[in-house]
Amino acid sequence: MRIRQIEILLEGCSGFPNPDAKSEQYATPAVVAARFLHEADRMGDIRGMRVIDLGCGTGILACGAALLGAGEVIAIDWDAGALAVARENAASLGCDVTFLEADISHSGVDIPPADTVIMNPPFGAQRAHADRPFINAGLASAEVVWGIFNSGSRSFLDAYIRDRAVIDTAISATFPIRRTFAHHTRDIMAIPVDFIRMVRTGEDVV
Repeated sequence: MRIRQIEILLEGCSGFPNPDAKSEQYATPAVVAARFLHEADRMGDIRGMRVIDLGCGTGILACGAALLGAGEVIAIDWDAGALAVARENAASLGCDVTFLEADISHSGVDIPPADTVIMNPPFGAQRAHADRPFINAGLASAEVVWGIFNSGSRSFLDAYIRDRAVIDTAISATFPIRRTFAHHTRDIMAIPVDFIRMVRTGEDVV
């Protein structure tokens, strides 16, 4: 399936019913999700693989992975309301996705093993280091972790995952965020981001 086809299908996904600013619940735009998943699939990390979407929100990445032919997709989030929407999105697209309710930010959460983890973690704008539990959980679960991170995060990520993983791919992109919360002053804000691929090299130590 071509990237534009995936984007068109994902455009039909519903967003957060009650987005939480502290959790940075921004809807991932279909154009971003489609390109992100296309890059991961191009590297052999989606099709036929067991894929876990950490912090799946309303399931756009999970659904996209299923549409691209992932062998199995598991999507995890703490927000029951968002998961309800995610299940509806998956059903409307005919995607086979297993949804689990769990809070990645809490240590000790048992994440199933996977071939690939995909995630759009909080950028940390509202709560410092909010992305770290996602990185930890991802590297504990899979050999390969793909994430959408603020542009300029490469040096932090290199240092944070040292002795556990290496970054072998970083792709620049733009993440358009629509006006969602009271503190937003523009209808659309274009945030520079990087699609980062981390490959586990050693023992995961959280």
